Amino acid sequence: MRIIAAVGFALALAFSSYAQSASKDIKDAGHDVKEAGKATGSAAKHTGKATAKTAKKAGKTVKHETNKAAGKVEEKTK
Repeated sequence: MRIIAAVGFALALAFSSYAQSASKDIKDAGHDVKEAGKATGSAAKHTGKATAKTAKKAGKTVKHETNKAAGKVEEKTK
């Protein structure tokens, strides 16, 4: 009878530690997802800034070339 009680106690102890471990694993997974979300948001922010900077630079280049071409057209039409 003592052996059965000892086995039962050991099994209950193992199950409770497994339950705590599973709970901790779920919490850790939640934290990992949260951190991944933060990292993704940060990367998107940096990509957006780089895209805006490139678009602004390209816009200035196009404006400059258009004004240059307009000046040449004006010279030829005089």
